[in-house]
Amino acid sequence: MLPISFLVLLLSSILSPSSAADFCVADLSRPANPAGFSCKKASTVTVTDFSFSGLGATGNTGNIMKSAVTPAFCQQFPGLNGLGLSAARLDLGLNGVVPLHTHPAASEVLLVSEGKILAGFISSSNTVYYKTLIKGDLMVFPQGLLHFQVQSGSSPAVAFATFNSPDPGFQITSLSLFGSSLPSPLVEKVTFLDDEQVRKLKRVFGGTGQVLKYRSRLLL
Repeated sequence: MLPISFLVLLLSSILSPSSAADFCVADLSRPANPAGFSCKKASTVTVTDFSFSGLGATGNTGNIMKSAVTPAFCQQFPGLNGLGLSAARLDLGLNGVVPLHTHPAASEVLLVSEGKILAGFISSSNTVYYKTLIKGDLMVFPQGLLHFQVQSGSSPAVAFATFNSPDPGFQITSLSLFGSSLPSPLVEKVTFLDDEQVRKLKRVFGGTGQVLKYRSRLLL
């Protein structure tokens, strides 16, 4: 027979309410840390922390990429903090594209709801997997791998993505290279592009760093 003391402890653990918090709504007034945001005081939490209406509106595709990504990450949807999931809406106009990008902290599942999207990713062994998706199709993009979406067909496309992190991160490779202040000589060095190509792409994406060209070359 089990000792009486053990039975008492077992019953108390079953019958007592859990000491774990039900949720940890993000306190966006405080900085995030690797584990996420700090929790808001329970007395300040409202139902609006657990709902988000931003994915119902069409994103503005009037840009060079002819696409828009509307995130419902922890920063926009505080109730997601600590729950391990988030979402986003993707709008692709005609000839729209979301260039090669990564989500460092999450895998992604994409669901096409309108139009056609050519989507794919590149594995760490440089194998490419891509397919044209139609309404109702799903595709998964493993965490951290480069992937892309391109509008295909005769009409704009819409898709919804879910992620297994409240803050998956979002880094577009071309923006990081050509929309930043990384000096042109360094960009040329790491991409094998010539100076004219780098300067052109920096103008397109709004990057800086050309003025450091000659001085930086002395350091390479």
